[in-house]
Amino acid sequence: MSKPAENNSENKIIELATFYVGGAVCGMDILKIQEINKLMEMTQVPQASEYVMGILNLRGQIVTIIDLARKLGLASTQVNEKTRNIIVNSKSEHVGLLVDRISDVIPADKTKIEPPPVNLGGVQGKYFKGVFKTSKLLVGILEIEEVLKADQ
Repeated sequence: MSKPAENNSENKIIELATFYVGGAVCGMDILKIQEINKLMEMTQVPQASEYVMGILNLRGQIVTIIDLARKLGLASTQVNEKTRNIIVNSKSEHVGLLVDRISDVIPADKTKIEPPPVNLGGVQGKYFKGVFKTSKLLVGILEIEEVLKADQ
């Protein structure tokens, strides 16, 4: 009888990989992340959306790199030694999200995730599925498929 209860409590916890975009702390389900790496040499794509930085070859896979800050309506990410690509799988395509820096992985109780405010620190709220409060931070949880949709 204790097994189902344990499984039930485990299902309420989500591991959030957190990172900084602009001044905002964002997070996503760690299971959606394939890998995190430093910015590598990329090829620019003519006539691509302003937030598409280019494409790169990652071990034979073509990866589109998106400046997450630009996509969210913020100023462009300033590339430096802390800048990273978060590689995610989206509908059988690999996409890299350029972020300012990586932070911690935090466990989040799904029952304590609140709806996102319409405007989350200047960032468009439609890209977030919720916010999670820690003792020190307010983490905006990205709706990654919404972020990766082409502009309508």
